[in-house]
Amino acid sequence: MRSLWAGGLVWLMCALPATAASPASRAFWTWEAESYALVEDPAVAEEAIAYLKPRHVDTLYLYADAYQGRNLIVEQPQLYRAFIERMHAQGMKVYALLGSAYLNTENYVLPSHRAQAEAMFRRVVEYNASVPETARFDGANLDIEPHILDAWDEDTREGLLAGFLDMSDALMQIKHAHGATLSVGPAIPFWLDGIELEWKGRRRPVSEHTIDLYDYVALMDYRDKAEGSDSILSHAASEIAYANQVGRKVVIGLEVSPNEIDKVTFDEEGPKVFEQEVAKVERALRKEPSFAGFAIHHYRAWRRWEAREWDPAPAR
Repeated sequence: MRSLWAGGLVWLMCALPATAASPASRAFWTWEAESYALVEDPAVAEEAIAYLKPRHVDTLYLYADAYQGRNLIVEQPQLYRAFIERMHAQGMKVYALLGSAYLNTENYVLPSHRAQAEAMFRRVVEYNASVPETARFDGANLDIEPHILDAWDEDTREGLLAGFLDMSDALMQIKHAHGATLSVGPAIPFWLDGIELEWKGRRRPVSEHTIDLYDYVALMDYRDKAEGSDSILSHAASEIAYANQVGRKVVIGLEVSPNEIDKVTFDEEGPKVFEQEVAKVERALRKEPSFAGFAIHHYRAWRRWEAREWDPAPAR
């Protein structure tokens, strides 16, 4: 039997009582091919907006760098301008997604690649400075992950993480030097709070160094249950608490893509369990000043996942 969940989340949202609080912000990471299609084809953009709005997805992390020999933000910035204006007209936000497996941007934490990292970010800042406010990126999300480097191991990780922090510092200096107002933050794994590192004379968890540097972090909190040990809430606790102290924001990142490790994704649990667990997280964090909603990995995976046939899942 085809479950109601194959049709998406619309009925759930419509069933909420009128007095319920507005749902927390939801963002989708949107990778190279999908992002280029959205900015190049107005029909694709309109269909996506119509799909996203009933699901209360109000933000896209939209890829904004080179792909397959082209770099549209440099060569055809008017395409980004038109798309962002279309999104803003619908009350939605767009963040520039910077980082790519295609470009092997994990290397950008290395001093030898620092200039590439800075150029990537500067292009977004300069784009924003060249267009009206209605066409500007609302923020940037950096997906630069040193832990996926082949060189990463117990002996090298502190040096690579220091390189990540040095790169982060350089990018934020560019933001401040240009007087840019976009909100900038990286995607970081939840386990950075378990690695202490001396950086600029202070020894602290890497997560705290990172939160201090940026406007927000998107915490890759990839687990398939809200509560208990080894859960979304348990892994986010220290980052939420520290961000509360220093006035930063934390977006909770969740995964729906297939993964051989079942606990890191909702791929097998399906949309009903996903919504049950997200609701638990939202109830627990709603009053935390630093909580800034959810980011879901990723747009195309979500659409494939939601379209599958799902049997009704028991409540957890």
